[in-house]
Amino acid sequence: MASETVTLEVADHVAVATLNRPPVNAVNWEMRERLIQIFDEATDREDIRVVVLTARGKVFCAGADLKQRPDPGKPGQYWWHNRLTRETGNAIKECAKPVIAAVNGAALGAGFGLMAACDIMLAAEEAVFGMPEIDVGLAGGAAMLRELFGKSKTRRMMFTGQRLPAAELYRLGVIEACLPAEHLLPEAMRIAAEIAGKSPLGIARAKTSCNMVELMPQKDAYRFEQNFTYELSKTEDAAEARRATLEKRKPVFKGR
Repeated sequence: MASETVTLEVADHVAVATLNRPPVNAVNWEMRERLIQIFDEATDREDIRVVVLTARGKVFCAGADLKQRPDPGKPGQYWWHNRLTRETGNAIKECAKPVIAAVNGAALGAGFGLMAACDIMLAAEEAVFGMPEIDVGLAGGAAMLRELFGKSKTRRMMFTGQRLPAAELYRLGVIEACLPAEHLLPEAMRIAAEIAGKSPLGIARAKTSCNMVELMPQKDAYRFEQNFTYELSKTEDAAEARRATLEKRKPVFKGR
């Protein structure tokens, strides 16, 4: 039986993964393993084209569960814990399907990291964000923060545990939208439905491109994308997209 620390519902090619550890959805080992399972499965499931990641309650995720810390006195346990922690975010980022974060409340530490691993990020107006590791005797998060902020803001957040409201992240262009709570999930589902209506093959290549070009010089990155365009041009979905455009109708994609 699958762990209920994260629930999963699928309809119309959109999966909704919901963090489910009330009251603050703190991340423990069981939740990490469940998240990895969900996003690895999503890569292979043809009935899933997009995943929306959200949470139950008023807090998205308050961070790692401090009651479940690895014991550095037990050989190997800390390294296993760190590996599991890394792979939680990697499972989201490497999932072949786009992932939309619908952040319904505070996203701190590991919770902020979960959002940062997603492709498209939306938040409720009352959400706040921060990396408070420095306040609990730890350090971490710079690898995630640097993808979202510049040098000064990343360092200030790391050194002070500064928390930012959703409106500030929206002002800085970090998140796609800052919405009243009642509009958050509907807007995430609207975007998900739009993506689900595109060619599954094209979306998979587009996500891989977005992940990989970050690591390449511009010249090599453009060539990398052109190779995907060439491959996609020979697919049935590409032919269907062209026909639908000419016939002024909605395309019917088969993922082939």
